[in-house]
Amino acid sequence: MKDLQIVIVSGLSGSGKSHVLRCFEDFGFFCVDNLPPPLLPKFAELCLHSVHEIRQVALGIDIRERDFLDKFFAIFDKLKATGYKMEILFLEARDEVLVRRFSETRRPHPLAMGMSMIEGIQLERRRLADLKKRAVLTLDTSDYSVHQLKEVIARHYRRERMNQHLHVTLISFGFKFGIPYELDLLFDVRFLSNPNFVEDLRPLTGKDLRVMEYIMQWPEASEFLKSFFHLLDLTLPLYEREGRSYLTIGVGCTGGMHRSVAIVEKVRDYLKAKGYDPLVRHRDIGQER
Repeated sequence: MKDLQIVIVSGLSGSGKSHVLRCFEDFGFFCVDNLPPPLLPKFAELCLHSVHEIRQVALGIDIRERDFLDKFFAIFDKLKATGYKMEILFLEARDEVLVRRFSETRRPHPLAMGMSMIEGIQLERRRLADLKKRAVLTLDTSDYSVHQLKEVIARHYRRERMNQHLHVTLISFGFKFGIPYELDLLFDVRFLSNPNFVEDLRPLTGKDLRVMEYIMQWPEASEFLKSFFHLLDLTLPLYEREGRSYLTIGVGCTGGMHRSVAIVEKVRDYLKAKGYDPLVRHRDIGQER
């Protein structure tokens, strides 16, 4: 195995590749944007023999590069077979978010020549479907702030975290606002008693002790958590044994403010006691109701 980690940062135009590359640069990676795929083997060789001890590299690869789809996979697989530590980070966002980002920057979509912007986005999404399937990690950046996105990249890629437990991300959300794209496991807790119908609890969130106590007073909540924890005890070591590095778990209720938030907080505490350091994101707290 060659002592060089190469992360290919790619995905949909407007999904945040430039910002993510800046995050990698802050974490000590040597970064290059828009490197043509045919130059990858020579570039990797130069990094490996560099006097500057380049051992972590992040490369931005864009759909606009000539012959991208035809040549990239063959080059990637050859480098991986040679012993380089290769992986793909795929970035995406919802169609309406990408349209808004392009409108705000007044940039044309690179594939929208002779068609509408949404048609260009959908065409790019289809063209990159195979690349997404090959990704070790897929991030939907639609609802991340720049600071949240940097935290996610840090947790997955900073050198001092490389040999730790499976990286677990817990996301609470409301089904009324849509299911997050990036989930590996999804749990629906709309069967739990809803604090939204209690006037004093309605303006609070699942992080408030009063809401937590209201939800947990019912036996089905305790039974659910007991089964949830048992499932995690069973599956997380199996994911790690199979070489999985990342796992994103979503817990949804109607509005993403009470029940899903409370359950995610409970799961976070449980995983911390087990030696994990889960990243928690309460996606829909603060959404207009």
